[in-house]
Amino acid sequence: MEQERDWIEYVKKERQAIDDIDCHVVQLLNQRARHAKAIGDLKNRNDSACYSPTREQEVLERVRALNPGPLHPDSLQTIYREVMSACRSLERQHRVAYLGPEASFTQMACQKHFGSSVVMEPMPSIWDVFNHVERGEADFGVVPIENSTDGAVSHSLDSFIESSLKICAETYLPIHQCLLSRFPLERIEKVYSHPQGIGQCQKWLRENLPNAALHSVSSTSHGAELAQAEENSAAIGNRLAAEVYGLKILRERIEDNPNNRTRFLIIGNLENPPTGKDKTSIVISVPHQPGALHDVLGELREHSINMTMIESRPTRVMPWEYLFFIDFQGHQYDESARGALDELKPHCPFIKIVGSYPEAE
Repeated sequence: MEQERDWIEYVKKERQAIDDIDCHVVQLLNQRARHAKAIGDLKNRNDSACYSPTREQEVLERVRALNPGPLHPDSLQTIYREVMSACRSLERQHRVAYLGPEASFTQMACQKHFGSSVVMEPMPSIWDVFNHVERGEADFGVVPIENSTDGAVSHSLDSFIESSLKICAETYLPIHQCLLSRFPLERIEKVYSHPQGIGQCQKWLRENLPNAALHSVSSTSHGAELAQAEENSAAIGNRLAAEVYGLKILRERIEDNPNNRTRFLIIGNLENPPTGKDKTSIVISVPHQPGALHDVLGELREHSINMTMIESRPTRVMPWEYLFFIDFQGHQYDESARGALDELKPHCPFIKIVGSYPEAE
């Protein structure tokens, strides 16, 4: 009995300490918000952008460096994303278009990057995301650009050829698939998902649902919607889809490749200053002659430029002629990058800088 009283007193004491700390945290958060709003008011008077990927990346890196634990650095970063999102909304509530529908992985990437204090608007296609931002109906857009298993997203690449929008930032999202349903595993007769979702979980499906009929649909979100409506049905999707469509998560992380990730781009009209840890994206064409691409890559090597992605897309003007999308480490205004880009001009009939932005990883 005495031991139980001691335990109760100990918990009471620790909870009182938490309450006292919470009081200070709330005061400090509001103090931070007042400073952020003052900066935002100044920016609005000078017609400057309230959202600064460079500054937000700097804050997150500094917070990680200051963290003594026991909070995991990723957890602390998630908390600060939401703090910055809430403070940014006092300056201006941004509208962000993303590739929908609701509960898609792109929405998860949008929320991860911008936090919850933005208006997120699902778009039916990547083209619509670009158009929505170009028309000024959204401040920014979020689109997938490449997946570590399935490669580049061609619709996103093609959109940059004609669009005037810039890449403002990037973010990476681990792609963890779940089996979602209203029914227990032994009753599942049909599984709905996007073809990529089904393809990413082939081994698990063979071992755990060998007799279930697999149905490809337009998106993982639509699959979750069908699973919610039909008897003995399930969907392959993410945790957000389970929450939105009222489904239980029967199994988590059923993807065959546990390291599967997708890279997403934030697009808009914003240009970033150099941070010292940046990435630049360009689109080029080369003459239809032997060694033309080799000459271009040689110029990057000569200036110690590290390429992180190269993809080709048809020009749609002449058969068998291509544009090349290249990402490299560095900012377009860095001395080495400036030198390389100047040297590329004689080799490239067409060259377009799509954006320089803080490197996410």
